[in-house]
Amino acid sequence: MTSEAEEGPFYLEAVSVEDDSDDDYQYEEVPIDDDTSTVDFIENLNDAVYAIEEGKRTSKSHGAPMEPTSSRDTARSHRPEVIDDFVRNFLLKMGLHRTLNSFQTEWYELQQRGQLSEDDVGVVPDAYIQNMNLRDEVKRLKGELAKFKSAGRKTKDAFVKVQKERDYHKMHHRRVVQEKNRLIEDLKRLKSHYRSYEPTLRQLKHKYELAMKEKMLTKLERDRVAGQATGLQATLRNLQNGRQDPIPALTGYRAEREKKLEGPTQAALKDHRTQKPFGVENIPATQEKRSTHEKDSIFPRDDCVNPLLSLSYPPPPHLTRMGGLKVTKTITAHDLAVSCVRIHPRKEIAVTASDDRLWKMWSLLEGQIVMTGDGHTDWIADCDFHPTGKQLVTGGGDTTVKIWDFAKAHCALTFGEHTQAVWGVTWHSCGDFIASCSMDCTSKIWDLQSERCRSTLRGHTDSVNSISFLHYSNTLLTSSADKTLCLWDARTGLCAQTFYGHMHSVNDTVFNMKGDTIASCDSYGIVKIWDTRVLSPKASINVGPHPANKIAFDPTGKLLAVASNDGTVKMIDLSSNEHSLLSGHRDAVQAVAFDKTGQLLVSAGSDGLLQLWS
Repeated sequence: MTSEAEEGPFYLEAVSVEDDSDDDYQYEEVPIDDDTSTVDFIENLNDAVYAIEEGKRTSKSHGAPMEPTSSRDTARSHRPEVIDDFVRNFLLKMGLHRTLNSFQTEWYELQQRGQLSEDDVGVVPDAYIQNMNLRDEVKRLKGELAKFKSAGRKTKDAFVKVQKERDYHKMHHRRVVQEKNRLIEDLKRLKSHYRSYEPTLRQLKHKYELAMKEKMLTKLERDRVAGQATGLQATLRNLQNGRQDPIPALTGYRAEREKKLEGPTQAALKDHRTQKPFGVENIPATQEKRSTHEKDSIFPRDDCVNPLLSLSYPPPPHLTRMGGLKVTKTITAHDLAVSCVRIHPRKEIAVTASDDRLWKMWSLLEGQIVMTGDGHTDWIADCDFHPTGKQLVTGGGDTTVKIWDFAKAHCALTFGEHTQAVWGVTWHSCGDFIASCSMDCTSKIWDLQSERCRSTLRGHTDSVNSISFLHYSNTLLTSSADKTLCLWDARTGLCAQTFYGHMHSVNDTVFNMKGDTIASCDSYGIVKIWDTRVLSPKASINVGPHPANKIAFDPTGKLLAVASNDGTVKMIDLSSNEHSLLSGHRDAVQAVAFDKTGQLLVSAGSDGLLQLWS
């Protein structure tokens, strides 16, 4: 190559660029998806902008006029390209390698012979170079135009798709708005229609309440008349037997009942049933309701007189000094929480049941343990003495009800038909029936003679938390987590009355000695006093906010003890609805009970302690 050729511009046929980066990470190429979505549309526009910028950089590299950017670029001179380099670059660019080799051979031969003039080896006119640059620029712009057209078509398609989706969602929105407006109109119409029924419903509810009140009053009057008729029959029989003064006999009968303090036996009940009432001698015996099982016990009649009402009880001295009770004895009864406490009907003995699966009998005078029972496989929730004090019934978390015989010192009978934990148990005054309540929303009446379930009381919609018999009656009282109290007829298993008023789960409910008043407590510490002849509470006392677990009337019915979850026993004077606190337990108080004189109060709690207050 001549010196003139060496002065022309140089172009590299192939360039390899080595990566001198210190980063050893192998980067992967990100593929470009040909999708008509909005994201692809944005990516295509980015590609187009990138192509424009790349074209500008390419045009600058091919010698297009550009503004100087630094003093170094200004000092650099432009050297025009010679003809042979122009041809070589053209052939190399077109990929004509064999033609390039032939051209170089012939060109060198002519040059060595001196047959090339200065015009032949001179520089290429600028017009040719500019034409080539312009052709390259036109080719590049056409490629970019094709890309832009493709991106424009994709953008148009995406725009049309978005427009269709917008129109669809707009139509769907209008339809939803129309449906919402129609539903609002229907709701307004239903509300107006419902308001038209409210006066009728209030009137019917008022009539229902009046009817229930009349029913209760009629039942009380019936029971009173039946008691008078029974007294007259007894008087007539005494006169017929030659007894001129029936009062001593009646007094002796009451004295004997007061001495025994127990319900009638089954033999006495059967004898009473076989006797013909006065004035009904012609009624055939076949009309007597027969049991469905040959060993079933007979429920006593509801005209029995409660012998405890004839006893005189001294007024509790602490009524005049509320909160004046003091702890006289503390017994560490169990290792775990004590769930219930009951006092023996005849002796100074109390029984406790605990979460440690044991029940224990304690002497209240000496504070010594008398007997222990072990047989439940889970915690014991409640217990109760037989009216004679010779047996004990327990129920707990193992879903069983167990009868314990003190004479034989073992479990005499087990009932296991409940499907969930048993919360409460109680004896009938006759001693032949047991009632239990459970977390399975039912209560059951068990017959000890036939050893079977006589009936299942269904009506509560949640766990039944407590159950108790009205003294010397077939009426059962239950409380439930569904916020209601229910009165049941144990003979038929039917609900006779439901009391509404609590706003939270009712934990316990009891009768007073006369049976005309009911007390109940709930999980927010609200205590309500109910009159059995009306449907609404006659008093509501707030001893919360801690839950009230158990309640107990004293024998006079003037004082109410409440076992609270805050570790205190709250004493309520029902004449003034005032209450005070008895503090002594270190944890929640779970149970309270008065003795038969009302002068002694027993409490038990989650701290495992049994405390005596007097």
